[in-house]
Amino acid sequence: MKALITGASSGIGADIAVELSNLGYDLILVARRKTRLEELKRKLKTKVEIIPMDLGSTFNCMKLYEQVKEESIDILVNNAGFGLAGEFVETSLDKELDMIDLNVKAVHTLTKCFLKDFRERNKGYILNVASSASFQPGPLMSTYYGTKSYVYFLTMAIYEELRRENSSVYVGCLCPGPVDTEFNKVAKVSFALPSLSSEFVAHYAVKKMFKRKLVIIPGTKMKLVCFFSHLAPRKLKLKITYKIQHRKIR
Repeated sequence: MKALITGASSGIGADIAVELSNLGYDLILVARRKTRLEELKRKLKTKVEIIPMDLGSTFNCMKLYEQVKEESIDILVNNAGFGLAGEFVETSLDKELDMIDLNVKAVHTLTKCFLKDFRERNKGYILNVASSASFQPGPLMSTYYGTKSYVYFLTMAIYEELRRENSSVYVGCLCPGPVDTEFNKVAKVSFALPSLSSEFVAHYAVKKMFKRKLVIIPGTKMKLVCFFSHLAPRKLKLKITYKIQHRKIR
């Protein structure tokens, strides 16, 4: 049994690696920071291959797939991504385009490549890490919310295609709320709601993935927030989200 995890050097990705290793899965861990991957490898119980790589390049995504496609991957976890906060007219275009490359294009590319193999074998798991931000527009984090909405809706569409052909391949979407990870420092935000630990989120995500849950939302409070957000009028949601984001920006 083997799993490939992107964005595995810290946070949710690293803790999903721990969970799957404890379950007996050999691992292929991908991230930019080789030193962090080596540190994680020493903590894991199973066989681990590390691949230091920037997946913000579509060329690198294809290179990664070609490198590992013969290794009979059972699980793909698309976790790599980052955020950016601020007024849309003021945030860096270069950083936003990099975000789209990593949060959207890398997920799209790897999902498509591995799904073709999984579909032929009629087995396999794909877990795409999105966010509770997937469910609505996000003033002051507009590009990040947009990228995570893409991941969410892409995953939903693929699920229905697989369901209609009675495929045994699983595809699901992890949509956590605030999580205590390095994401907060990179995006330069702090959260109003208490953050869940990445260990809890990873454990919950893996458990629900194997139960074939389509949308995985860790934490009771965040489940309630997501439920009631669907009921609110669109413009009211925009106003509320803006105020929440404004309080978060450091």
